[in-house]
Amino acid sequence: MRSSCFALLLILVLAGGCARRADAPLEWVKPRALQPGDTIAFVAPARTRPIEAIDATERILVERGYKVVRYPQITSKYGYLAGSDEERAEALMDAFLDPEIDAIFPLTGGYGVTRLLDRLDFDAIRAHPKVVIGYSDITGLHLALQRRAGLMSFHSPFPGWFLTAAEPNPYAEEHFWRAIEANRYPAGEQGWEIETSGRERAVETLVPGVARGRLTGGNLSLIAALMGTPYEIDTRGALLFIEDVREAPYRIDRMLSTLALAGKLAEVNGVILGVFHRCEPEDPEDSLSLDQVLADYFAELGVPVVKNFPVGHVRDNATLPVGAMAELDATAGTLRVLENPVVFAPR
Repeated sequence: MRSSCFALLLILVLAGGCARRADAPLEWVKPRALQPGDTIAFVAPARTRPIEAIDATERILVERGYKVVRYPQITSKYGYLAGSDEERAEALMDAFLDPEIDAIFPLTGGYGVTRLLDRLDFDAIRAHPKVVIGYSDITGLHLALQRRAGLMSFHSPFPGWFLTAAEPNPYAEEHFWRAIEANRYPAGEQGWEIETSGRERAVETLVPGVARGRLTGGNLSLIAALMGTPYEIDTRGALLFIEDVREAPYRIDRMLSTLALAGKLAEVNGVILGVFHRCEPEDPEDSLSLDQVLADYFAELGVPVVKNFPVGHVRDNATLPVGAMAELDATAGTLRVLENPVVFAPR
C-alpha cells in the first residue's frame, strides 16, 4: 500500500512539473516610449556605482531633458550588494508602482538580482509596465519579467558606461536611444535593423540561413543559474542571444550542457552568439578553445547561428528588446527587429 501511494505521489509530482514546463507564455505587454520630460528612476538591484559616476550620469540625462529620481537604497552597502535584499526589492517595486516614474535604470550589474526575484510582485509589475534596461546580472530580471509578467524589456548597456566614459561609444548610445525614445520611431514604421558592420569584431556566420522568433537571452551565467526555477528562460521558437565575461571555456561548456540537457537549445529558431569577453583558457594546450566549445553545441543544431554579434561586456554593446519579434539573417550577419517594443501614448 505504501509503495502504491509513493508511486501515485511520484506521478503527480512529475505531472505537475510537466504542466509547468509546458505552460503557455503570457501575452506580451509593452512599456510606453520615453520622451523628454519623463522621469527615470535610478535603482541598484545588484551592486552600486561610485557617487561621482552617478552624479555624472544624472547630469547628462537631465541635459537630454529627463528628470531623475534616485532611490536612497543606491547608496546602501551590504558586502558586494547595494543594500539588503529587502531594501533592493522594495526600491524596485516602488519604482514600478510610482505613477511618476516612467523608466527604471539599474546603475550596474554585478551580483544579487536572483536574490530578489521571489520578493517581486509580478502581477503589479504587469499592470504598471515601464521601460527597464540593463545587462549582465540584470539578465535575471529580464528573464523573470519575461516569464512572470510578460513585459518587454531592454538588454542594454548602462548609460553611465557609455555616456560618461573617457571615450564615449556612439554605437552603444545610438542603439540605446533608438530602442526606447519615442522620437526615434518614424510614424507608421515597425522595427529597425541592428547595425553590425564596421564593429570592433566582425560578425561571423556559424550556420547560414534566416530565422524569425522573439528575442530572449542575455548573460549565460544568469541563464544557467535560473534553470529549474519559475524564472528559467523560455526558448520556444525564440532567437536566443547569449554572452559572458571572464568565464573559462570549460565553464561555458558546462553551462551550455545544462541548457542542452534541459531541451532549451532544441527549442530555438536561431542563435545569436554575442561577444564572450576575456573567456580564453588559462592553459590553451590543455583546453578546448572557446570556438570549439561553441561549435560543439551550435554548428550542428540545425538553425541559423552567428557569432561575435555586438552584444555583451564590450564597448559595442547593442540594445536588444527582450520579447520583441526579430529576424536573424545568419548568412548576411544581420538582425532586424520586426516590431516596435514600446507603445506611444501621452503621459
